[in-house]
Amino acid sequence: MSSLATSAVWVRGIVELLAGEGVDAKDVLAAAGIDPASLDAPGARLPTDSISAVWEIAIERSGNPFIGLAQPHVVRPAAFDVVGYAMMSCANLRDAFERLVRYLRILSDALTLTRCEDGRGRYSLSFELHGGERPVPRARMEFILVTVNTFCRWVSGRDLHPVEVALSYPAPHDLAPYRAAFGCPVSFGARLSSLLYRLDDLVRPLSTSNPSLAAMHERYAGEYLERFDHGQTSYRVREAIVRRLPDGEPRRDQVARELCMSERTLQRRLEDESSSFGRLLNDTRRGLAVQYLNRLHLSLAETAYLLGFSEQSSFFRACKRWFGLPPGEYRRQLIQRA
Repeated sequence: MSSLATSAVWVRGIVELLAGEGVDAKDVLAAAGIDPASLDAPGARLPTDSISAVWEIAIERSGNPFIGLAQPHVVRPAAFDVVGYAMMSCANLRDAFERLVRYLRILSDALTLTRCEDGRGRYSLSFELHGGERPVPRARMEFILVTVNTFCRWVSGRDLHPVEVALSYPAPHDLAPYRAAFGCPVSFGARLSSLLYRLDDLVRPLSTSNPSLAAMHERYAGEYLERFDHGQTSYRVREAIVRRLPDGEPRRDQVARELCMSERTLQRRLEDESSSFGRLLNDTRRGLAVQYLNRLHLSLAETAYLLGFSEQSSFFRACKRWFGLPPGEYRRQLIQRA
């Protein structure tokens, strides 16, 4: 069972959305094995598998496969916990995204964010969500993208839209809900789900910017993050592994250099966290394999490549070890469960 978890503060946002769509959110939580009262406990966090189950059940109960795209017109900073307040006091949205990446673990350690400026005046924020033992429902990723974008519109005080949204699964038959949710072109079959903005839009000053509050929120967020320091190195290593996998199997010395430490220090810190580089590499690959095999537009060869395997035979052996089945048969099982 995966140890990855997400803040109950974020899950309360899901509950609000479901209630707004006429779904009995408490009943959905209970069906997913979550005590609704647990969401109000200070510092509560929920397993990533349980949150995926919430979305699966919500889609079934509502009969709406696009329910993750439904959003209120305003997403308040409280939906992002202390991270939201740190973001809104920044000078601009580019700085706000930097804070989101820096303090993301307060919200969830099941999500990896990557920022990129392409040199052509575009800025992308890419999302990789780890679902543990089960595939991540597309509604779960769609909720994240819509929530981040809606918050950006609110905090900027402008009718801000991405120039493009890229989603990491095949296009559905009905594209209208995506156009309505994002107000921009939406592409499918991408390696990572991403929001792409014009850089000029992100460097415009925010009316909520306040340097004094920004410094205070930075201190508070930093102190908050210390609560999770026991897994800090493991989290950073997993992020580095996710970034490097498409270029081949990451090596421990490469990741150590990226994290500005020696191999020996990296090994010792991971041992202190009851982990190891080999275990993190294996667990990260396994979790991503579940997600990629659920994306039918990816061939088995492409999946092996994205997981950093130089040969398909190595990928087949890994799947037999992880799932007791070769990848094609495991994919068939995932389809039957859907």
